[in-house]
Amino acid sequence: MSDPAAQDDGAAPVLPLATDRAEPLAQPDPTPPGELVEPGRALVLADFAPPALSPHERIVRLAYRLGVPATLLTSPMGKAPKTRLLATVEAPDLGERAAGVALRAGHFLVHGVKAPIGEIDFAPGGRLTPPFERVVHGFTWLDDLACCAPREQCLGTAERVLKAWLAANPAPGKGAAWQVENAGLRLLGWIVHAPLLLAGGDRKLRGKVLAQMEQTARLLDKKVTRGPDRLAEATGWAAIVAAGLLLPDGKPRRLYGEAGLLRALGELVAEDGGVLSRSPLAQLAAIDLLTRLNACYRAVRRDPPDALGAMHALLVPPLLTLVHGDGGLGSWQGAGAVSADRVAASIGASTIRTRPLRDVRQWGYQRVAAGPAVLQFDTAPPPLPRHARHGCASSLAFELSHGACRVIVNCGGAALAGGQVPLRIEQGLRATAAHSTLVLDDTNSTSILLNGKIGGGVSEVELDRRQLTLDGPGGAGTGSGGGATRIEASHDGYVARYGIAHRRILILRDDGSELRGEDLLVPAGKRARRGMIGYAIRFHVGPGVELGLADDGKGAGLALPDGSYWQFRAGEGEITIEESLWVDGDGRPQPIQQLVIQGMTARSGASFPWLLKKMG
Repeated sequence: MSDPAAQDDGAAPVLPLATDRAEPLAQPDPTPPGELVEPGRALVLADFAPPALSPHERIVRLAYRLGVPATLLTSPMGKAPKTRLLATVEAPDLGERAAGVALRAGHFLVHGVKAPIGEIDFAPGGRLTPPFERVVHGFTWLDDLACCAPREQCLGTAERVLKAWLAANPAPGKGAAWQVENAGLRLLGWIVHAPLLLAGGDRKLRGKVLAQMEQTARLLDKKVTRGPDRLAEATGWAAIVAAGLLLPDGKPRRLYGEAGLLRALGELVAEDGGVLSRSPLAQLAAIDLLTRLNACYRAVRRDPPDALGAMHALLVPPLLTLVHGDGGLGSWQGAGAVSADRVAASIGASTIRTRPLRDVRQWGYQRVAAGPAVLQFDTAPPPLPRHARHGCASSLAFELSHGACRVIVNCGGAALAGGQVPLRIEQGLRATAAHSTLVLDDTNSTSILLNGKIGGGVSEVELDRRQLTLDGPGGAGTGSGGGATRIEASHDGYVARYGIAHRRILILRDDGSELRGEDLLVPAGKRARRGMIGYAIRFHVGPGVELGLADDGKGAGLALPDGSYWQFRAGEGEITIEESLWVDGDGRPQPIQQLVIQGMTARSGASFPWLLKKMG
């Protein structure tokens, strides 16, 4: 039965999410139940054509791409104009106030780590962790500084950091400062926050900044396609478009940049709007990128290409799929639990009004909103190696929240390593055991490699989702027991090594009070395997949840921070409590616990049912 709310006209606010009724869908998914979700099918490239151009504009774009100077194309007989900004951009509010306050106090604050400005190595080859490289060389700190106080109070801090960076980077070169993504972030940040950088009385500094803008734009013109992935390329292209909009003689550059940006976005985003890295952080970054670029279009009173607007709107619903009851994001593909404030700021600045998708087959996440409960289920292979930034072996893991409390979580935070999360544990946070799912023989379902990459393992996931009518006290067929959502998925990550497929069934009641699950090990492959194999089914519990084992070793009690009490029961195996950690939205690792069902089982197959139920 279709949900009438699925036809919503889009005028309803995005956040906060409703908890007192069934959540409407942004778009119904037409994929028939039971289909395979595999890399070749799941990551379909979105096709966004460049805007229609006149024959003259096509010639201009081609000539600029071939290296003809913009001045020669726009004013063949004229003099090259002096570099200046053509308009003032109204910067979207995307920063974090705490980081801005720390900057004004003389420190960078990155994922919970404070570093004095005077001790930062601004050189292109300076020894900085990846998160600090992005903040320092990408100038993303400008967003934080702009939102923490009136502009007049921030000018001194902005000028101090800017002068230090320019002294260490007088001209384009090599190293982290000149990588495509950092250079693109920096140029776009300088253009958007130009009043914060250029409002001081130092004319010499103003000239240096404007010269650097033009030099960086030229650098990106030449090397934008050399980014390590499509998100890096899209960032570079967006900066080229912004420079084309706001620097003199920019029309050839804008035409060149718009075509490149739409092509890069088409190769970054799947048909349902999810980025191919399957990372909520990358999804958030793509949304913010287009939000900043739209602000540049508004500054010059020009409409962006229709395809850019369509892409912007396409990116938001999948992100909302991974929003929990507390308004923050789930911990998937290296992301920490991004805070509700950060998510709300990004969605609010985008001006996109929509609802979450429940069934994002191509991006690979299933969402069930049942009363105050939200279930998120990873039902797809990990991203392909060329798309993975912090690829995780998380297939068939799930997270569950109830109201503002997170009941079951994943560890998350691999993408934030280099702040309070040590770099040495980054690979561990990407492992199957760091997620709430089943692990065979202490082996990852997909191989975890260095530098965020992944190897072989899960190649396809079979998925079936349906609504159930539960029987009540009146007996079978009465339908008086309410409804539930049943999701069944299986992956082949252990078939090649052990001849066993993992199948997981989750059934969440419509009132959110009960989650039934079953993990099955199903023989697969050409020949049956004999003997025994070790297994562990892990349930990482949320922060603030207190655990206590039942006397029979088959159950556990969960006391949630909101005062509610839940019971966990396992049909097979012994339950133990082990230590774990969870990375919050600020990149701080928090000590938590995990319930583990583990033991030995026959390779011929096994079934492990379990129940998580709210008792009061």
